[in-house]
Amino acid sequence: QLEVEVTDLGGKTIDGPVRLDIFVIDQNDNRPMFKEGPYVGHVMEGSPTGTTVMRMTAFDADDASTDNALLRYNILKQTPTKPSPNMFYIDPEKGDIVTVVSPVLLDRETMESPKYELVIEAKDMGGLDVGLTGTATATILIDDKNDHPPEFTKKEFQATVKEGVTGVIVNLTVGDRDDPVTGAWRAVYTIINGNPGQSFEIHTNPQTNEGMLSVVKPLDYEISAFHTLLIKVENEDPLIPDIAYGPSSTATVQITVEDVNEGPVFHPNPMMVTKQENIPVGSVVLTVNATDPDTLQHQTIRYSVYKDPAGWLEINPTNGTIGTTAVLDRESPYVQDNVYTALFLAIDSGNPPATGTGTLHITLEDVNDNVPSLYPTLAKVCDDAKDLRVVVLGASDKDLHPNTDPFKFELSKQSGPEKLWRINKLNNTHAQVILLQNLKKANYNIPISVTDSGKPPLTNNTELKLQVCTCKKSKMDCSATDALHISLTLILLSLLSLLCKSF
Repeated sequence: QLEVEVTDLGGKTIDGPVRLDIFVIDQNDNRPMFKEGPYVGHVMEGSPTGTTVMRMTAFDADDASTDNALLRYNILKQTPTKPSPNMFYIDPEKGDIVTVVSPVLLDRETMESPKYELVIEAKDMGGLDVGLTGTATATILIDDKNDHPPEFTKKEFQATVKEGVTGVIVNLTVGDRDDPVTGAWRAVYTIINGNPGQSFEIHTNPQTNEGMLSVVKPLDYEISAFHTLLIKVENEDPLIPDIAYGPSSTATVQITVEDVNEGPVFHPNPMMVTKQENIPVGSVVLTVNATDPDTLQHQTIRYSVYKDPAGWLEINPTNGTIGTTAVLDRESPYVQDNVYTALFLAIDSGNPPATGTGTLHITLEDVNDNVPSLYPTLAKVCDDAKDLRVVVLGASDKDLHPNTDPFKFELSKQSGPEKLWRINKLNNTHAQVILLQNLKKANYNIPISVTDSGKPPLTNNTELKLQVCTCKKSKMDCSATDALHISLTLILLSLLSLLCKSF
């Protein structure tokens, strides 16, 4: 838009100003361009003729109201050209790409390649020969659908496994014409017959699509030497409605179990028995029973001691009778919670021999075979002590009730004109020694007997060493400067002994 005016030589306006409009007429100087690539479309195999795959749209910078930007689309080239050189058609005005072959030809499994490349041309001037062109490549992928069931490569598979062993025993192979690594190709295996004990499991190998058949519960040759499994294979994705699983989607697996020499088994295990702890040496504890699972081999069994921590037991190698070789002791450190544990072996005559282990728990009943012990055995007192309660004595017994407390505490009989001490019972397990008068500085031995409550009771005769010390300024001097004083009872016993020897 311009403003124009006419002036004379002196600059005076003669005419105007008036507006002058200049129109720039478009020239077809821009080619069509595809700006939104890459262009990738998908179509399911077997799709009906006329199925829209994708849309191609180009841009032309020329005047959209003129033919300079009026575009028309065309397919210049298709790669590959099979099964038909004209698999697709493009709407010249909209740019929609549609299928033009029958669903039968749009079969992914029979195609040379499931990927097609189309060179698309966009031409302006409404497609006239004088128009400018631009091109782009459209990639069309033929997607798979589950139109082929998986099929076993053979109707029967063979496997051999040793009894007692677990793990993969055979890989079942299948073929599937659908697209690998898709749900239409991935296999799912199922055992549909021959597995009542759930001894077998089957899983899919994700890399190979094979069925890995495993033994998960050890097999027993003596129960069954052969197993026959019927296995079905399906896809993760369902088949299309007009396709069904055929007879090739099932297969039989014949499994042969190999016999292995198994170790004998103790019955029961562990074995339990209760015995008194003081039964005589050579007593029979029990006779063990072990059987060989290899019933078809008719093997013999011999027995031996495996672990006998205290060395108390022996076993007859032929009949399995266990006897004692020493006195059983409930108070032994080898006994835990009144139970002594030993292990025994049963060895068959196979080649090589197989061994089974049996555990024996002997519960030991307590008998009164331990005298009570006294503590402490040493006491100290000042020669001028006002409190003549010397010490509190305690008693303990390794046995169990009723062979322990209440304990009976007694002093050996004191002879002489005066008594020096006495003992008072405090409770079932403790007593107190009391001096009856202050004693001179010396060491004294006080004979004490403590008796348990067993039947028959056991008595422990012991001595309490009493040190009478000099105490000054809270310091106790117990050095044995004076002669050792002993009880009159012990003196009399010594004299009697000497008299007996002289006669």
